[in-house]
Amino acid sequence: PGGQDNCDQNVTINYLGETSEAGNCADNYTLTRTWKAEDNCGNTRTKSQKITVRDTTKPVFSNVPADVTVECDNIPTPGNPTASDNCDNNVTITYEGQVRTDGNCPDAYTLTRTWKAEDNCGNTKTATQKITVRDTQKPEFTYVPAAITVECDEVPAPDTPTAEDNC
Repeated sequence: PGGQDNCDQNVTINYLGETSEAGNCADNYTLTRTWKAEDNCGNTRTKSQKITVRDTTKPVFSNVPADVTVECDNIPTPGNPTASDNCDNNVTITYEGQVRTDGNCPDAYTLTRTWKAEDNCGNTKTATQKITVRDTQKPEFTYVPAAITVECDEVPAPDTPTAEDNC
């Protein structure tokens, strides 16, 4: 590329390169690019461009487990969502745990699981999964005294049946 001055109609412009000054995180920094113009008599001038780079964009989640409704004996383990970022190729994902909200009985409740994604400049985003837990299965007897025929003066005392439930 060329430029002009008062005598030389074809000034030579050379790109001298760039320098980088670190900021408070890996994706916040300042670039300074410098060019030098020189006419055919050796007169020179330099100019610089300052580029301030800032990462203010939050990561974006993918593969977050979908909200589900399950029986109390079929609660899924926490999933492993992923996240991407416009600047950071290695976003940190942390499982923040789950919060239980009780329902109308001890085996009917909601679990809300939360994950946090954070890029290397501290921009964060959260994702949640809602698990609705319910108990719709009836208990099953595992033992019931057998039917018997007895005389009126031989009626036994009540026996103790047993039962089990999925919850």
